[in-house]
Amino acid sequence: MDDSRTRGYMLGALLRIPFEAMALHINEALQKAGFEDIRPAHQRVFQHLPPEGARVTDLAEAAQMTKQSMGTLITHLEEGGYVERHRDPQDGRAQIIHYTARGREVERVARTSIAEIEAVWAQRLGHAEFAHLHKLLWQLVALLEEEPEREGR
Repeated sequence: MDDSRTRGYMLGALLRIPFEAMALHINEALQKAGFEDIRPAHQRVFQHLPPEGARVTDLAEAAQMTKQSMGTLITHLEEGGYVERHRDPQDGRAQIIHYTARGREVERVARTSIAEIEAVWAQRLGHAEFAHLHKLLWQLVALLEEEPEREGR
């Protein structure tokens, strides 16, 4: 690649551009699968909701957004039949968010879409280069997870 072009992008943009391409690919796949009411913002819920469910506060923290904003997304997904709320057996005041069958289908379509675009990128970059990129990104994630919590993060 032309060295003058590679110097023009900061690392944040180099990470953001493929992330946005992947998000667009996922959104298009969901639309084609009939999930027209799912928006890119909802991906923040699906990204962080584990199969066993999670509290709204934990989802908000993982997505680095306010509890109120996460609650709004969850309410919309609940109205669409993608998630449901259950009382937390350890704390009756809290609620655990769980996938419904419809939500699990969204998750399946999204994961399939991710695998498709990763396969295309691996083919275009070369499988060894793509594997190396994946390894380096995991190393960066591990380093960031080792950092002590910073205020406001």
